[in-house]
Amino acid sequence: MGLHDIVGHERLRASIFRAHESGKLPAALLLHGTRGIGKQRLALWIAQLTVCTGTAAEKPCDSCGPCRMVRSLEHPDIHWYFPLPRPKVSSKEKLAEALEAARFQELSEYRVQSLVPSWWDDVRGLYLGTITNLRNQATKRPSMAKGPVFIIGQAELLVPQAASPEAANALLKLLEEPPGQARFILTSSEPGMLLPTIKSRTVPLHVPALSREMVYTFLKEHFSVDERTGKWAAQLSQGSPGRAMAFLPDEGELGPLEDLRRRAFDIVVGATTQNRGPGYRLAASFPSTRARQLVDLFTFVEVWLRDLAVATAGADKLIINYDALTRLKKHANEAGIPPSRVPSAFPAVERARELARGNVNPQLVVSGLVRDLRQVLLDSSIPTAEGSSR
Repeated sequence: MGLHDIVGHERLRASIFRAHESGKLPAALLLHGTRGIGKQRLALWIAQLTVCTGTAAEKPCDSCGPCRMVRSLEHPDIHWYFPLPRPKVSSKEKLAEALEAARFQELSEYRVQSLVPSWWDDVRGLYLGTITNLRNQATKRPSMAKGPVFIIGQAELLVPQAASPEAANALLKLLEEPPGQARFILTSSEPGMLLPTIKSRTVPLHVPALSREMVYTFLKEHFSVDERTGKWAAQLSQGSPGRAMAFLPDEGELGPLEDLRRRAFDIVVGATTQNRGPGYRLAASFPSTRARQLVDLFTFVEVWLRDLAVATAGADKLIINYDALTRLKKHANEAGIPPSRVPSAFPAVERARELARGNVNPQLVVSGLVRDLRQVLLDSSIPTAEGSSR
């Protein structure tokens, strides 16, 4: 058991290997790219590369003691931090202790099954207690390697969560004055949300999406999926294995992303029909708390809006939600929305996303989004993007 084999990114790994062999691998990296494409797994591969003691030409060798310990998530100098639910404790000291206990518990679960979707139902963050634990670890001498390696997954969650300025600034101080030969590898699917000062102290590396064929092969090798389901999930994955896994049904239930995708479609349809009732009834169906869970939903709203424009323009081959092509074209024809009007809707989605990050009542956020989308897309008095550019 332990970490699964890394999927894809051969060219990027070859470049990283050459930089390491020549002694030019930066001490602080920022791996950025689409969510779920394996950035944290790649970070662990880089950490393994730096501690490998094998004599083979190809590294990491996967057979020396340090390599085996990294693969089993037991290397004493490789420290992996990732977003966690906030424990229900009061003091900062107890919060740090509870977060570290939760991290060890999740690491033990990863040792049993490291192939997990890149989405979750609960609200998670990188809290000040997490960075406090990291800083405490950084003051200790390494046990085996020349220096410790700290991996901070989904580093953008230093910003939108509670106590985020403190957490981000605490990490910044550590990057400004790294102890000894410590290495830091941050990963992010939204690097624009990181503090500029944090980004300036890391070297960015873009991790590209995988091909649909590679994602489909990955699903076939690791999951019991039939060809139709596998290709459907691979198509919707946008090159992300973690995203594809989150579309797969689980014991007859919809995958978490498929549920979000369907609800996002309902929002777009509710906002682009003449009858106002369905859209506002949909908004009322949301709970009155946990607004941050809407952030991923609004990403799907953006994809549906894009596909609505593509369907209206007749560019069927470019549609991401290909399985809904017939419904999209039917709705686009009924709504009569010109493709040039759709780009003007995206700022409304971004405003709703920011409100969700601010933990505003979800019912208010969704009803406001439905209203704003309706105004932009159906109100003929508002200039289209095409018209406003003339």
